[in-house]
Amino acid sequence: MIIDHTHPAYIRKWRNMTGGRYNGAYYYSQEIRKNIIPNVETDRNWVLVNVGKAADHSIVFIHNNLHPENYDYLKKYEDLVLVCGVRSTCDKVAHLGHAIYLPLSVDVAEIEKHKKPKTKETAYVGRKGKKRYDFIHLPEGTPCLEGLPRNELLSKMAEYKNIYAVGRTAIEGKILGCKVLVYDDRYPSTRIWRIIDNKDAAAMLQQKLDKIDGITRE
Repeated sequence: MIIDHTHPAYIRKWRNMTGGRYNGAYYYSQEIRKNIIPNVETDRNWVLVNVGKAADHSIVFIHNNLHPENYDYLKKYEDLVLVCGVRSTCDKVAHLGHAIYLPLSVDVAEIEKHKKPKTKETAYVGRKGKKRYDFIHLPEGTPCLEGLPRNELLSKMAEYKNIYAVGRTAIEGKILGCKVLVYDDRYPSTRIWRIIDNKDAAAMLQQKLDKIDGITRE
């Protein structure tokens, strides 16, 4: 079983979104389905997005690092592997199953297609809603790239020399030759955002799953 961005419940939620429709979980789910799942051997189910349901013996990708309580519904399921893209989130969801850290990854070759000459200085790239938190510090007047379909966002981001970004957006920016700047107190160093391809992440995940499931491969 695979619960991803094509699940009816997620599609309904996605269509009702106003400012956050083009979010990281939506696009990460697409890449996991395309580049990670086919490269991992497991009999576990896959839960790539949060629709409030899962299944026993599943791999669950945790996207919300700020509100781990959003995953409390997982208490009723057994034998879960919770994949976290930020190390500190592992402790927040460890009571729900085997919490593991898997660095965020992207489809490097796909991102590289959007490279172009730099003609602009600095911009914020991300969801509009992120800017309301106290731990966010952006210089006043910073141009903002937000609420855009991914291909359009990547094309516009590629024009900038510097970007304020976190997560997969920061990784994409590095691939596009942007210097990633710090603006979020939770992530005081941009070194956390390493350039890792989806397929390399799949190999990392395979090793972690085999250890949990007691599988030895030659």
